[in-house]
Amino acid sequence: MSTKKATSALISVFHKDGLEPIVRKFQELGITIYSTGGTEKFIHELGVEVVPVEDVTSYPSILGGRVKTLHPKVFGGILNRQDNDSDIAQLEEFNIPQLDIVIVDLYPFEKTVASGASEQDIIEKIDIGGISLIRAAAKNYKDVLCVSSMEDYSEVLELISTGNGSTTLEDRKRFAAKSFNVSSHYDTAIFNYFNKNHDIAALKVSETKGKVLRYGENPHQKGFFFGDFEAMFNKLHGKELSYNNLLDVDAAVNLMEEFKNEAPTFAILKHNNACGLAQRNNLHQAYVDALAGDPVSAFGGVLISNKEIDKATAEEIHKLFCEVVIAPSYNAEALEILKGKKNRIILIQNEVVMPEMIVRTCLNGTLLQEKDHKTDTPEDLTTVTTLAPSADEIEDLIFASKLCKHTKSNTIVLAKNKQLCASGTGQTSRVDALNQAIHKAKSFNFDLEGAVMASDAFFPFPDCVEIANKNGISSVIQPGGSIKDQLSIDYCNENKVSMVMTGTRHFKH
Repeated sequence: MSTKKATSALISVFHKDGLEPIVRKFQELGITIYSTGGTEKFIHELGVEVVPVEDVTSYPSILGGRVKTLHPKVFGGILNRQDNDSDIAQLEEFNIPQLDIVIVDLYPFEKTVASGASEQDIIEKIDIGGISLIRAAAKNYKDVLCVSSMEDYSEVLELISTGNGSTTLEDRKRFAAKSFNVSSHYDTAIFNYFNKNHDIAALKVSETKGKVLRYGENPHQKGFFFGDFEAMFNKLHGKELSYNNLLDVDAAVNLMEEFKNEAPTFAILKHNNACGLAQRNNLHQAYVDALAGDPVSAFGGVLISNKEIDKATAEEIHKLFCEVVIAPSYNAEALEILKGKKNRIILIQNEVVMPEMIVRTCLNGTLLQEKDHKTDTPEDLTTVTTLAPSADEIEDLIFASKLCKHTKSNTIVLAKNKQLCASGTGQTSRVDALNQAIHKAKSFNFDLEGAVMASDAFFPFPDCVEIANKNGISSVIQPGGSIKDQLSIDYCNENKVSMVMTGTRHFKH
């Protein structure tokens, strides 16, 4: 039969929150409860009758609790096929109780790793009995309901209450799928812990939280997001984020991480690239100067700040149509102003652990690489020209380099007084990227005299430094590494342009 009435249940859980109503419902329905260790004690203290698993197996919990339920009388009660006469006969022969419901969760392995616990503590949180019980019960979903997460307790309680102890085959199969989701994710976390240095060339990715997006990059494409967005952001206002919103938010967060503990900094992004960035003594001016970088592209963009957004800044932002605003916090007046546009997405960014690796599909497989965690610092700079950059120029060079790292290659970034003047993004030649940046800067009336130039990769020819010099650029930062580096160095020396090399390329594709 597809509908099956439960008469017995095994409960053995690490997390007891939310368990009491289920236990009391089982008592009300006359369902025999079997349990172990701390769960058995918990149920007993509720005043509910519970049968210790040791009474079934005639074997105590051993090895400090490492072995409790790993016994044929337990697994036989779960894995027997109720429509198989031989299985039923063996249950009777060996006095094995039928187990209709299994409620088991797993030791908190991921939380233990994240807490910075010792290796021994982490190893002890690798669940053996629990994972085995889940797999067995989920495998035998035709006869057994497997509940593997406390997040499902309310649904289980409703199912059991509505069905008076009965569940349908469809329900049991659905819970089996949930259980295999739990078990596979758990094993993935364990493997990735042991393979954190990637000595084994294998990729295992598991995300248990996900949502269906309105669509993908375009309306005719399906889109999904897998990850704990709510842990990273508090969404205070606005519509649901789209696929493209999420990509822009990701780019914004990665860029602003470079300026996390610095003076007030504001960035405006469009299609994953910054079209405005400025650092000032106050946030209001930082926003105004970031917007000046490209007030046209800023329309419909994603805005991010490294400081709390105040009323004055919010009033300026409110004049612009923007999709998303991100900040560590907002004062009350600022928040009310920004909420003035009903669809504007307002996010508070929380501190979370970010992935260390970048994953993307490629051909018929997957590419995996470490994130580019290298940020150029003054200590990384090697002055290769006779003329050295001034202290102010060095600050601008580092500012431009940070932005360059987060802009699509080929890219050239022009900056002055810690303000983005313009950037050339995603061009097939570095000369095209530079010409694009110069044209854009001049179209917004930037004076490039004394500005600096950053490049994500080396100059194979001196053409870029020549074009830059003729447009007022006074200092250059680039990784170097071309066999023709000297040609660019010679031009700079002849024309009194300072240039530093970092030794680090920052391609972004």
